[in-house]
Amino acid sequence: MNILVTGGAGFIGSNFINYWIDKYPNNQIVNLDLLTYAGDLNNLIDVSSFKKYHFIKGDICNRSLVEKLFNEYQFDGVIHFAAESHVDNSIKNPSAFVETNVNGTFTLLDVARNYWMESAGVYKKEFKDARFHHISTDEVYGSLGSEGYFTESASYAPNSPYSASKAASDMLVRSYYHTYGMNVVTTNCSNNFGPMQNSEKLIPTIIRKAKNFESIPIYGTGMNIRDWLFVEDHCMAIDLVFSKGRAGDTYLIGGNNEKTNLEIVKEICFILDAQFKEELTKRSMKSFYELVTLVEDRVGHDFRYAIDATKIKNELNWKPSNDFKKNLKKTIDFYIRKDS
Repeated sequence: MNILVTGGAGFIGSNFINYWIDKYPNNQIVNLDLLTYAGDLNNLIDVSSFKKYHFIKGDICNRSLVEKLFNEYQFDGVIHFAAESHVDNSIKNPSAFVETNVNGTFTLLDVARNYWMESAGVYKKEFKDARFHHISTDEVYGSLGSEGYFTESASYAPNSPYSASKAASDMLVRSYYHTYGMNVVTTNCSNNFGPMQNSEKLIPTIIRKAKNFESIPIYGTGMNIRDWLFVEDHCMAIDLVFSKGRAGDTYLIGGNNEKTNLEIVKEICFILDAQFKEELTKRSMKSFYELVTLVEDRVGHDFRYAIDATKIKNELNWKPSNDFKKNLKKTIDFYIRKDS
């Protein structure tokens, strides 16, 4: 199989490429990534010498480049991670999010359709099993109150330029199934955590700030709730949906780990307290939690996200590892090693 992975130098994409090459060493993977702030080729050192792995620096909005790659590598699968994804950045510069997340997704879809298909509903013989897998987010559904869960039938209600751009890309993918009969699947995931995440995200920020004995900023009251999904569990879910999911369907992927932002900080600080007890003592501190500072809330900050992952569990027999503390410890250890 020849697979195009977009955004493969980012957090989830790089974890996925490492996972996929380890499991399917006979597949050829081309990683197309522009290497913006979120991309880091150090995430892919372990696979960089693999003969069937190829990195291409480029923009998914560049149609001529995408067409060239399809012609050269004859892709029969696309797994589309590439996206601008930082909510704060989308508030400051929404145009970049529309360009990448909407126009970039359109370019990929349209090139794939023209390359794989003779006409609407008719695939070329050699690409009869070709599939486009679009990776999205639970943020397209907006904000939940203290109860309830997002399901695949939930209404879209994006509240930030980021989530609105992802919602638009989801709709484009859906339209290519219903209009052209294109073999597409979409997955919407909850907040991921794990090794190789961009340093601006919440968990890496907490670890970095704590290690440097700097103020740990938490928005608002710290009571916003997210459902945390370990990135390795997410990679396994993507594998199942790409391989076995029903064409045209959406699958929600959640970790079943609802935590407030303050709970996340406490969990991390508890682990760090045990590892750096001597350094704390030198500074007359009992816990890194003393560094937490509540700051002005983010504009349009959604209160709670939570996913009902019943569909993927029942149809594809997937389930998360559900060992949040162990996976968090693994994540913390990665960042400590990285910065040492």
